[in-house]
Amino acid sequence: MPSNPESPLSGSRRIVFVGGGNMARSLIGALVRGGTEAASIAVAEPNAALREALANDFGVTAHERADTAAANADVLVLAVKPQVLKDVCRSLAPLVADTRPLVISIAAGVRIAQLREWLGVELPIVRSMPNTPALIGAGATGLIANATADATRRAQAEAILAAAGRTAWIEREELMDAVTALSGSGPAYFFLLVEALEDAAVAQGLSRETARALATQTCLGAGRMLVESGEAPSILRERVTSPNGTTAAALDAFAAGGLRELVANAVAAATARGRELSASQS
Repeated sequence: MPSNPESPLSGSRRIVFVGGGNMARSLIGALVRGGTEAASIAVAEPNAALREALANDFGVTAHERADTAAANADVLVLAVKPQVLKDVCRSLAPLVADTRPLVISIAAGVRIAQLREWLGVELPIVRSMPNTPALIGAGATGLIANATADATRRAQAEAILAAAGRTAWIEREELMDAVTALSGSGPAYFFLLVEALEDAAVAQGLSRETARALATQTCLGAGRMLVESGEAPSILRERVTSPNGTTAAALDAFAAGGLRELVANAVAAATARGRELSASQS
């Protein structure tokens, strides 16, 4: 597919990923499939096997060293683990002081102020929190930008993250911990629910294979209905709940067990842990 001349990325000299793990791979693949020229993408990855796979699979330029890959970058996507991000940023500080790229971080728990300190210069920075369904193009990503990132830079960041799913801008950076608790950790909550449904159906006599097939397809279908109908989940829930029927009996059991309070407590716990992890990166 040819590149779109009106895309926010069409004017980029080069998009450089520092780190070539699963999330970087998903974004690179989505960008290339969406029409971004592979020649405009570079990646730095010390693992030779990962580096070779990225080059072979997507046609991008792969480097072992971050400073080599990042030369003349217009957009720099930091896709390394949070515990090594400080060292990576400091190693890139002299380079970015000259090139002044847009910096996008997908590292959990690392604040914009920390990135600014480690990079040593005022740059347009966008902090993001993608989730694992980005690996199949169905991700959900929260975004927050600093004041230095103008509308053009924000559009570039959004285009990169939107290549692998939906994006949403948040108003204040402290809300990123809630985003992490909701969509970042959310896939695990969903998988736990499917596990529980499967186990419950097996307890009622269904085979494991049948229970899993029905549970996964039911959740897929319900999710598609929610997205494609555009209606509130409460409305869809009410439509499938007949008075005194089987669904009502199940929902009453959920209510008696405190499902809403349990979910609220879980999200609050994840949010609090996110704040703790963010503080530990200081």
